[in-house]
Amino acid sequence: MGIYSTHAQMGRYGTFDNQRSSLPRGPGPEVQKEDPKTAEELVADQMPKITEALDLNDFEQAVVSSILNKYVQQRIELQILELPKDKAREAYEKIAENQKAELKQGLPPEKYEGFMDLMENGGKSKKGKKDRKKKKKT
Repeated sequence: MGIYSTHAQMGRYGTFDNQRSSLPRGPGPEVQKEDPKTAEELVADQMPKITEALDLNDFEQAVVSSILNKYVQQRIELQILELPKDKAREAYEKIAENQKAELKQGLPPEKYEGFMDLMENGGKSKKGKKDRKKKKKT
């Protein structure tokens, strides 16, 4: 009977649950937090996908990159401010409208439409799907 009560009080590793270890604990492994990416780094990561999907030339790449850098930086600054939800939503919507207007001015109409489709589809281009369908038919 005594064995069963002792076993019930003991934890998984043979120590009593209500007792603490008397061994000193050192600091745990240090986990280095990565610094948040800058606007330039975020845009640089996405530009190859955008360039490939829209077949941008060097000038168009520069235009899109500079516009995206500007507005991604504004979004980052807005996150830092930690505004109330309704004010933050309004500010994000205004940033998105301004970004769309600048992109529309800086890109040819077909590439602007392609960019908007790309953003709505989460980075998946429709161009690749059409090519695949054509290949299957032949």
